[in-house]
Amino acid sequence: MKALLLAGGLGTRLRPLTEQLPKPMAPVGNRPWLEHLILQLKEQGIGEFVITLKHYPELIRSYFGDGSRFGVSIAYTVEEEALGTAGAIKNAEHLLGERFLVFNADVIQKVDILPLIEFHKQHGGSATIGLTRVEDPSQFGVVDITPSGRILKFIEKPPIGQAPSDLINAGVYLLDRQVLSLIPAGREVSIERETFPLLIQQGLGAYGCHMRGYWLDMGTRERYRKVHWDILDRTFPLPIAGHEQSRGIWVGEECVIGSGVLLIPPVLIGDRVHIGDKAIIGPNTVIGNDCRIEREARLSETILWDKCRVSRGAQLYQCVFGYEAEAGSGHVLYEAVVNRMKEAMTV
Repeated sequence: MKALLLAGGLGTRLRPLTEQLPKPMAPVGNRPWLEHLILQLKEQGIGEFVITLKHYPELIRSYFGDGSRFGVSIAYTVEEEALGTAGAIKNAEHLLGERFLVFNADVIQKVDILPLIEFHKQHGGSATIGLTRVEDPSQFGVVDITPSGRILKFIEKPPIGQAPSDLINAGVYLLDRQVLSLIPAGREVSIERETFPLLIQQGLGAYGCHMRGYWLDMGTRERYRKVHWDILDRTFPLPIAGHEQSRGIWVGEECVIGSGVLLIPPVLIGDRVHIGDKAIIGPNTVIGNDCRIEREARLSETILWDKCRVSRGAQLYQCVFGYEAEAGSGHVLYEAVVNRMKEAMTV
């Protein structure tokens, strides 16, 4: 069975970090999220992937190639114009089989797909939608569902207290090929607003399956930071690269840590990182590969992507720095988001 990974979104809510980067390529625990997704699906038996591209497509294509480096096979489609969720699926029709999985590739999750597959075989409908529970369903697309799992209707962002359930669309689908016949070609189509309601109307069977495991839409800066805090405290059991030097402190290869450096767990340090004397790092801090932290710098609840530089005495609190971003000597930044163009935005 193939998995179709929808990776063409613009990631507008994560800007400026995603201005020149596809959102699924944002690093999570010092590795692009899309790589994590492919590897965890590979562990569950998925070996063939189709990735839909639009925003800076070559960054994804050049990173993954044909997939052989990761032990999988990858094909691609490119959207010339925005096609929406269903439109992107239709655009990949020629690469899909009689039954296939679909994932919103910018949603962070670690779930077992086998129950979804087994449930789909049992109910006999055309579509199974992975569902997850959330505390506040008013921010998402909610489903009204029968005890047998048949979906009666979708309600997009219902008013607080008026949602029929706390189960929302998790952005994971198992579809039979006949669903593709309901999607018009060549225009933007929403699978939630058009395709699934049409499935229900025509009696072709749309069912929901509660998927247990970790799930979080990393669409905002706050949620992006939360994903990392969940990794560090192991609420989200994503594999962590590097040696656990002591409890809650992971250090990569070829790192240089100066004298008098204080590491306050949890902290994740990538490969080839240089940390100057008397720097204080942590808690809840992730440092990417090839970063340089100069002496007496202070980082707390901060995420640095690869090749960042923090100059002497700079202080970063609850910040996110994109690739190659810099903090000048003595700078004090709080809740700053700095992209690779070295432009800061305070939120």
